[in-house]
Amino acid sequence: MKTEIFPIKLGLNSCYLIRGRDIVMVDGGMPNKLKTFKRELSNLGILPSEIKLIVLTHSHFDHSGSAREISELTGAEIAVHESERTYLEDGGMIIPKGVNTYGKLTKPLLFSIFKKISFPKFKPDILITNEPYTLSKYGIDGNIIHTPGHTMGSISVILNSGEAFVGCMAHNGFPFRVQPGLPIYAQDIEEIKKHWKILIDRGVKMIYPGHGKPFPVEIIKRSLEYN
Repeated sequence: MKTEIFPIKLGLNSCYLIRGRDIVMVDGGMPNKLKTFKRELSNLGILPSEIKLIVLTHSHFDHSGSAREISELTGAEIAVHESERTYLEDGGMIIPKGVNTYGKLTKPLLFSIFKKISFPKFKPDILITNEPYTLSKYGIDGNIIHTPGHTMGSISVILNSGEAFVGCMAHNGFPFRVQPGLPIYAQDIEEIKKHWKILIDRGVKMIYPGHGKPFPVEIIKRSLEYN
């Protein structure tokens, strides 16, 4: 079955609908974006019931904020890495480090604001481990894989056709970056670089970041000075 990809913007977060037999959604946007989500679906001619799974690349509010409401609307299950379930169930926020000059300068201001933003708590339905989780039951030729670094529970959706939906393994949008590249915040930037090399070796071609527009993997290769 042919796979279709539909980007939708829910606040700061770039979310994606991947359609195989069913639709898998990557990330749940910022809080209070259900109305925007409904409008986006209507514009695309997609019924809420077509969405069967919401994959949260990590638990930060800008990726998980409207996930509960979208799940209630669509009936979709929510998947997150097992190490980040408590942040969805109990609240709290993982605070990464600034990994370049801009990240170090902006982190105190941005994260002082971010820590004040809350979203409805919920219990995820599917806990992703460090093993790949196939999307074949949705008619999608790909997997959810563990790609730690931005947070240590970060996950990505990787299609066998070369598309990678990577959350904050890369940034390409204000206020984080004005050009695509590696993230400016990470718990462990070396883990991110290691997993980028793994994805490149797997044949990833196009990057779909959690912030900003898609871009070719060659930009990441140059960032890594990858040979």
